[in-house]
Amino acid sequence: MTVKLKTRKPTGLVPWPFLLIEGEEGAGKTYAAAAFSASKRVGQTYWVDLAEGSADEYAAIEGTRFEVVDHDGTFRDIREQIEAVHAEARRAAAAKEPPVVLVVDTATALWRLLTTWTHERARRSKYNARTLAADPDAPIDVAMNLWNDANERWQQILYLLQTFPGIVIVTARGREVTAIDEDGKPVKRAGKVLTEWRVQAQRDLGFDCSLWVRLRREQPPQVIKTRSLRLRIEPGKPLTLPALDIEDLIFERLGCSVETQPRQVTALAADRTRPWLDRVAQAAAVDELSATWREANPDTSGLTREEAAVVKAAILRRKEELENPPADLGELPASDADKLRAAAQLAQPPSDAEAS
Repeated sequence: MTVKLKTRKPTGLVPWPFLLIEGEEGAGKTYAAAAFSASKRVGQTYWVDLAEGSADEYAAIEGTRFEVVDHDGTFRDIREQIEAVHAEARRAAAAKEPPVVLVVDTATALWRLLTTWTHERARRSKYNARTLAADPDAPIDVAMNLWNDANERWQQILYLLQTFPGIVIVTARGREVTAIDEDGKPVKRAGKVLTEWRVQAQRDLGFDCSLWVRLRREQPPQVIKTRSLRLRIEPGKPLTLPALDIEDLIFERLGCSVETQPRQVTALAADRTRPWLDRVAQAAAVDELSATWREANPDTSGLTREEAAVVKAAILRRKEELENPPADLGELPASDADKLRAAAQLAQPPSDAEAS
């Protein structure tokens, strides 16, 4: 069977930016984002406040018009609220309305949340739990698979930001830190310890954004990089601005306009199971799992037999979780016989009634 070539013509249009504003505390990162919401060239601004608590106060800036996004502090709720703003921005773009603006203040707090989650999981591992029981101050071993999970969650948010059908502004903390070599030792030159500037967030954030601005309290703003044909920044030669005017930067210097479109980014995946696995994890009833089981048939779903097997294994695990919720804290742990019975049930596919 010959695979059909799929192509499209490039649009030549300037995409909406994914703007990173990073820098020292008190340098004006949040103020600049809030002031931009007053621009008559943008639509509604939605503000995701993560551990900053400053959104309400900045509404006092004259002309600002933004809505604070409510969330409960969990990664899942934060992601779902960003998905909801993404959907609203897509609606506004389809209706030819001014672009929706999403502000995430700050990426530093989001990455700290994922880092804390990673360390908490590491502490609960059998090996680290035994180590800490013997010595509560002992260092813990954080396995690579846990960091992979944290980065996978970060990528879920990143994909929403990169494909946002409007303007994204993300703030982050940045500062000078001691330069460290591959062995974890300070880098020295001529007897002096060298320093380097570091954005306090997931390490690839600077690469993933399309427009990067740095703010310092005692220096003028600098554009560190752009992904643009109109505004070119040479490597190691940032563009110094007299002041940070986000409206001028986006609409005049970058050349964005009403014809601007979202940046075309296709999520990369080693296989096609991720949306299916997310659907399984969110299932609240066995009936939903039965429907997914039927739809995952490789003859109709587009999944390979190996991918379908992965999805169906996840369905069986989720079915067991729904039918046997965790015991109350007061109950004794399950006996070995109970565990064996549960394992045997897990190995069985759904009944004919459930799978049909």
